[in-house]
Amino acid sequence: MKNIIKCLFISVALLNLSTSFAAPTQNHVPAYLLGPGDLLEISVWKEEGLEKQVLVRPDGGITFPLVGELQAGGKTATQLQQALVNGIKKFIPDPVITVSVIKINDNKIFVVGKVNRPGEFVATHYMDVMQALAMAGGLNAYASSNNIKILRRVNGKETALPFEYDSVAQGEDLQQNIILKSGDVVVVP
Repeated sequence: MKNIIKCLFISVALLNLSTSFAAPTQNHVPAYLLGPGDLLEISVWKEEGLEKQVLVRPDGGITFPLVGELQAGGKTATQLQQALVNGIKKFIPDPVITVSVIKINDNKIFVVGKVNRPGEFVATHYMDVMQALAMAGGLNAYASSNNIKILRRVNGKETALPFEYDSVAQGEDLQQNIILKSGDVVVVP
């Protein structure tokens, strides 16, 4: 009995230790959605002729042998992998397919206005507003730091989200420092 309690205590201690190093769940970042310009590598295990690098076209589609046309844009790599499995299993029983994102080209953020280097930035990771402003070289001397807007298109409708740089820089109102989505435009007047 003593050994069981000792083992249970050690297990609980290890569980607490392992969860203390885990990423916080409140900051969960959604899976990357494939988009136009992304370069993928798709391979079918034990099928040499079915290993290809595929570019996601501007319409979001791809072409792959035995499957033909598939919509990749707006899907995760795992969702695309499942769609490929469903298409190929007609020809190959129990196919093992790997989809890897080789190069991200669709996650584009735009920063315009009174920054030191305005332009288009391809984000290879999820980026918040402060990070985008840093990539643009920061605000210049003429920037209106508390009137920044993030323009976002949702279901075809343009929305403007306010951003007050000074508050966020002082560690206040941090909920404004949102994760940007592909196509977002940060406007610094």
